[in-house]
Amino acid sequence: MTSLHTLLTLAAPTLEHVCDIAVTIAAPVEVGTTVFGLRRMIPITGGSVKGPRMNGKILAGGADFQLIVGGGTQAHLDARYVIELDDGTRVFVQNAAVRVASLENSQKIMKGIAVDPSQIYFRCQPKMEASSNHWAWLSESQFIGTGVRQPDGVFISFYRVV
Repeated sequence: MTSLHTLLTLAAPTLEHVCDIAVTIAAPVEVGTTVFGLRRMIPITGGSVKGPRMNGKILAGGADFQLIVGGGTQAHLDARYVIELDDGTRVFVQNAAVRVASLENSQKIMKGIAVDPSQIYFRCQPKMEASSNHWAWLSESQFIGTGVRQPDGVFISFYRVV
């Protein structure tokens, strides 16, 4: 038995690949610079979901709300959208992300110019909830992901923390 006064290092969790997402987007809506930073809204127009645990499509109507800070080098993202799985179940996704890049690369991304993904730190923490008990594990698990922003969309891989 270990005392509460003794620190324990627990085993690191493992990751289980859930799916890959390709999100299509429309032109950004520039809100402008506020007291917190530059605000933008990127409409989500659709997309696809493929993977070992989830397959389906992204429904149009979602959006990625962005706050650009750090002199333009950091983007704090809050994307909300709905996935319709192949069995008809709908899944609400709220995905908080951070994207960090050099000023030059950040400006290219904002202009819709392709950037080498290895030069960008893009990680996310999706939360999901489904309308079917079969998919309850989505709201009972933690997820992380890694993303790539391309001129015509965003590609994200979701992993369940096991």
